Amino acid sequence: MKQLSNYVYCDDLFDRIEIPRAIFPSPYQEYPYLVIKNFFSKEECKVLTQLVQEDSGSKQKAEVRKQLNSGNIESDIVESYRKTNIGKLNTYYEKVYADQFSKHKAEIEAYFSVAMVHSTKVQVLEYREGFFYVKHADDSSELINKDKKTVGFKVVAPQRKLSSVLFVTSHVKNAESDEQSFTGGELLFNYLYNSEGNPVKIQPEAGDMIVFPSHPYFSHEVLPVEEGYRLTLVQWHDTV
Repeated sequence: MKQLSNYVYCDDLFDRIEIPRAIFPSPYQEYPYLVIKNFFSKEECKVLTQLVQEDSGSKQKAEVRKQLNSGNIESDIVESYRKTNIGKLNTYYEKVYADQFSKHKAEIEAYFSVAMVHSTKVQVLEYREGFFYVKHADDSSELINKDKKTVGFKVVAPQRKLSSVLFVTSHVKNAESDEQSFTGGELLFNYLYNSEGNPVKIQPEAGDMIVFPSHPYFSHEVLPVEEGYRLTLVQWHDTV
């Protein structure tokens, strides 16, 4: 395995598959992704969770991108691939989020040695019991041969250079009934491993933000939520 940082290694798959212009932080960092603690306070997370749960009118099933034979990209609901509800952030929390992101922007840019030039609108992603999202890269489609082996990746969202996920509820061993926490639902990086060879799993606390490159080295999935309520705010960022 190739070492990406002090504590994280990547799959040998990328010895034979080249990912052009891939962004990485310094290999001397502890991790190849950035975790920002307390991006939102616990109280802000609690109130936002309650607001999202009450706002059933704006939620819809999340779609996935797929490439047609014509080469065009379209989105559709495919629940065998992704079972997630998507909602909108209210005006107050849009401002709170934007203000906090501005405070951390320089830190993020320095960590990945980039300059952010554009960010998408924040998505509110809701995972209830049994919800999940299978392995995917945020900027690419994975190419699979007839033997079900990965042979490459095709970029379908080139403007996505960095991905950010803000966790609004906490991962716990046994989820509480107040829907401020969840069991299962870990963010699993499919091609990243720790020094023992185990896949990297993120088990966050409410208020944590993780920022990582959007390219296929950081392909990931959301494991099925076993209990509770998983709520995240997701955004993608273009860089130079």
